[in-house]
Amino acid sequence: MSKLPSVGLGHLGSLLTQRPWIISVFLLISLTLWLAMGPAQADSAPSDNKAQTIPLAKVVFESFHAENTFKSIDLYGRTAPNKAANLGAEHAGKITSLSVVKGDRVEKGQVIAQIDKGDLDIQMARASAMLKVREKEYNAAQSLKNKGLQGEVAFASAQAALAEAKAMVSAVRLSLRNTRVLAPFNGIVDDLHIERGDYVGIGDPIAHLIDLEKVVIEADVSERHVQDLEVGQQAKIRFMNDARVTGAVRYISRVSSLSTNTFPIEIEIDNPNQRIPAGISSEVELALKEIQAVKVTPAMLALDESGNLGVKTLIEDRVKFVPIQLVKAEQDGVWLSGLGEHVNIITTGQGFVRDGDQVIATQAAN
Repeated sequence: MSKLPSVGLGHLGSLLTQRPWIISVFLLISLTLWLAMGPAQADSAPSDNKAQTIPLAKVVFESFHAENTFKSIDLYGRTAPNKAANLGAEHAGKITSLSVVKGDRVEKGQVIAQIDKGDLDIQMARASAMLKVREKEYNAAQSLKNKGLQGEVAFASAQAALAEAKAMVSAVRLSLRNTRVLAPFNGIVDDLHIERGDYVGIGDPIAHLIDLEKVVIEADVSERHVQDLEVGQQAKIRFMNDARVTGAVRYISRVSSLSTNTFPIEIEIDNPNQRIPAGISSEVELALKEIQAVKVTPAMLALDESGNLGVKTLIEDRVKFVPIQLVKAEQDGVWLSGLGEHVNIITTGQGFVRDGDQVIATQAAN
């Protein structure tokens, strides 16, 4: 009887050695029974673990008061001369001398070119001599008329002859003056179209003169903003080299361009030493109507779930997202309207809360 167990164990070991898959089946059945018992044990856990309280987010806010500021627009323009003149010949003849070269600065009335006078000096001498004769004839006729020794017809003829002699002198004097090409204003000779020895006719181009003592910036304003501008208002100008100057609006067109539907304007700026050339690009900032706005830093801006840019404000302990209404941008911040006279803006933690969330808010120290 005592040998039966040992025989049974030996037989079982031999069986497992010959059929190892029995062990795998046994382990699979045991694992299945263990997994089946798991949910029952989990259901027996206390129901208090299911009810977990989500903590409120903590944010920091700052209070802002709206200030009066001007809504502004930015325009792109180009500089142009304050004055420009195309000088032409008013007398036909050969160019006998040139007093300037291209790029020279000239004063008003300075001679730029001299045209050959021809026989104008002789014509002037003859006209002057004839004028003296006509003056003597007129004086004699007037004396005889006063004495009653000459009729009205003879006196009128002497008077007409004197007038004709004066006209002849004036005509020759004008021709002599036109032989000199003079600068009409202080400026720079931007181009010369002639050389010494060239023959010019009346109207032929001589030179192109520009005035850069003041510079005009030409820009275009949309129809939405043109009615908010007025002549004389100040403008801020920035050039491509970051130089900044201040100018004033001197002209606003009342007719829009058919192609762009914009209105041309001109802004005048001083140009000491004529350092600013014509034709360079510039940025113009013009103030429009006055409006109440709040100035914030770009770090206070946030996005809502739809990707709209705005600020997250605080109403009591709830988050309120307000889309931005940009008034103008400056180097140290942006001006926003539509936030009311007083607003609390979340400055720290706005990225972790959404519109409508309840939060624990703390005001930032001044």
